[in-house]
Formats: sequence, structure tokens, C-alpha cells
Amino acid sequence: MPLLNKVRTAISGGSGGDTAARSLSRLRSALTLFFALDGFLFAGWVVRIPAVKQQTGASAGDLGLALLGVSAGAVITMTLTGRLCRRYGSHAVTVATAVLLSLSVALPALTRSPLALGLVLLVFGAAYGGINVAMNSAAVDLVAALRRPVMPSFHAAFSLGGMLGAGLGGLLAGSLSPTAHLLGLTVVGLALTAVAGPVLLRHPSPVIPESLPAPSTHGASGARAAGSRRTVLVFGVIALCTAYGEGALADWGALHLTQDLHAHPGVAAAGYSVFALTMTAGRLSGTALLERLGQTRTLVAGGATAAAGMLLGALAPSVWATLLGFAVTGLGLANIFPVAVARAGAVAGPGGVATASTLGYGGMLLGPPSIGFLADWFSLPVALTTVAVLAAGAAAMGYGARNAGASRDG
Repeated sequence: MPLLNKVRTAISGGSGGDTAARSLSRLRSALTLFFALDGFLFAGWVVRIPAVKQQTGASAGDLGLALLGVSAGAVITMTLTGRLCRRYGSHAVTVATAVLLSLSVALPALTRSPLALGLVLLVFGAAYGGINVAMNSAAVDLVAALRRPVMPSFHAAFSLGGMLGAGLGGLLAGSLSPTAHLLGLTVVGLALTAVAGPVLLRHPSPVIPESLPAPSTHGASGARAAGSRRTVLVFGVIALCTAYGEGALADWGALHLTQDLHAHPGVAAAGYSVFALTMTAGRLSGTALLERLGQTRTLVAGGATAAAGMLLGALAPSVWATLLGFAVTGLGLANIFPVAVARAGAVAGPGGVATASTLGYGGMLLGPPSIGFLADWFSLPVALTTVAVLAAGAAAMGYGARNAGASRDG
């Protein structure tokens, strides 16, 4: 792989080493900021869901259908973003979708009906889906150049942004209207995009193995392609199970605390904040965890931990026990999604990232309406136990896929 080796030689101090290292360092910093911005804007929206629900007069089922707009927009866009990244570059697509995400986050607070809410959330979801595929594609390229499993650090930035966004939303929930709050998020988003965007636009993506020819016979190539597709699908389904849990807590966690446990709005907002905090801690330690345990043990332990935590979070009779359950769930889910996306990207490049991300965020497509309908039919606590079931399923699939793809698996 001579082209990739040139990048590696430069990074390690060969000709142009200092320039290449600085370039990768700047790229990593800018990309980390976009991951954090994504989490910050998304969390800023989700902590205002109870207020927007009341403003629109939506029932639990109506809200579930409206929230379907986020997931539908995301999944539809994800099927197109891989092609856009190949044509225009993942860096340019990241910047463009960040602008759209920043503008669209203000729209939900301007609606007065469930139908209008669903329509604007379709736009918000399209931006959210696009930026997630573009960012993850750019991150896979950078991880390959750095030659370390640092993907969890990018997702840690997303979780940290979510924690800050949820914490700020909790502080503002009682004193600032949803309209003023979400418009403020638009200003912050555009400002940060103006700071980090030029860095991505000036620096091309590092060379990755996917761009290099793989000599083989047609038969072997076809068999390898079929195996790669199966591997991508497996890790896409694992990502789906994780995204289902993240989406459920983001969209329904605060409502569960306020509606079922009668928590103060500020405390309810803290539910997603502690979830994001433990996800951040888990992902910050994710690289070391992967190097020590390997991918299979990380996936299995994470899924089992999340399942236990969500059972506590859904069924506990007190606010503080529920918050503890949310925290344990975040710790368990922390590294499952980044590992799944990284494995898919290592096997099939940006196309694998797009496929796994589409399947993964399909969990958000299934999650909000499923939780809403189950809450109408049974109760919200019972509906939230489905998160535990899927987390356990992710653990089982992670173990079953222990020999899939090529990577150190421990």
C-alpha cells in the first residue's frame, strides 16, 4: 500500500512529516468540534421536547409520529450522503450539513400543531443524518491515517456536546422560552461552523486503504465483496440497536421523568445530561478499552451493561434510581456505535460507513414511534424496556460477529 505508506512515513517524521502531522492534528481538532456541535444542537432540541409537546397539544402517539420526521429525514438523507461524499468530499458535505442543522434546530419552536412539527423535524432530521454520515466518513479516513483506534474520541465529543447542550437546556428550561433557546442554538451553531469549517475545506481527506487496488481474481473478489456486505450489515444492525437506545432516552427520557415520576423540568433535563456524561466518560476511555479488551469483549460487556442499566432506568420507582439507570445505560452504550461504524468503515470504506450509519440511525426511525405507540398501549416505562432487549441483542450479535472482518479482536 505505497500511498498509505507515504502518509504514514510523513506522520512518523519522514519528508514533510511536520507538515503532515500538523495537518492531521488540525483536521482532528476541527472534526472533533463538529462532532461536539452535532451533539450540542441535538441535545438542545431534545430537552425542549416536553415544552414543544405542550405547545402543539400533541398526545404521546402524535408526538411519536412527529418525531418520526427526525428519523425519516435522517435515514433518507443517509442513503444519499455516501454518494455526495464521494463526489464533493466528506469535508465539504460536513460543513454544508452543519449549516443546515444550525438553521433547522430553531424551527420546532415555531410550530403550533403536530403536523407542522413533523414537517420541520423532517428538515432537521435530514441535516442530522447528513452530518453524521459525512463526519463519520471523514473520521474513518483520519483514523486510518493515524493508525490508532481513536474513533471513540470523536463520539466522546458528540456525547460531551450532548451533555453541555442538555445541561444548558436544564438551566434555561424554567426561564427561557423554547423559541429564544433554540434560536440561540442557531447562532452558536453558525458561529462554530464559521470557525471550524474553513479547516476542513482547506485540508483534503487522508488517503485510506479503500482507494488502493486489491489484486485478486474475479471469483475471489466477488466472494470477498459478499463477505464484506454481510459484515457491514451485521455491524449496521448492532449500531441500530444502540441508536434505538440513544434515541429513546433522548426523546422520551425527560418525559418519563416528568410524566411518570413527577420530576421538576430541570431535573428531567438532567436525565439526558447524566446519560451523556457517562457516554462521554466511556468514550474518552474507549481507545484504551479497545486496546486492552478488543472489540468483541467491548461490545459484549457494553451491551450487557446497557441492558441492566435500562431495566433499572425504566422500572425504578424513584427519580434518583432512574437517573442512576440512565447513567449505567450510557456507560454501556458508549462504545458500541463507534466500534460498529469503525468496523464497517474498515471493511468497506465510506460506503460501509454510510450503510452502517443508515441502518444504525434506522434505530431512531423505529425508536420514537415504537416507544410512543407502546406507551399508549401499555405505559412509557414498559415501552422503555425495549431498549434493554435490543442492548442485550447487540451484545449477542457482537459475540457472534467476533470473527467477522479483519481486526484485532481480543
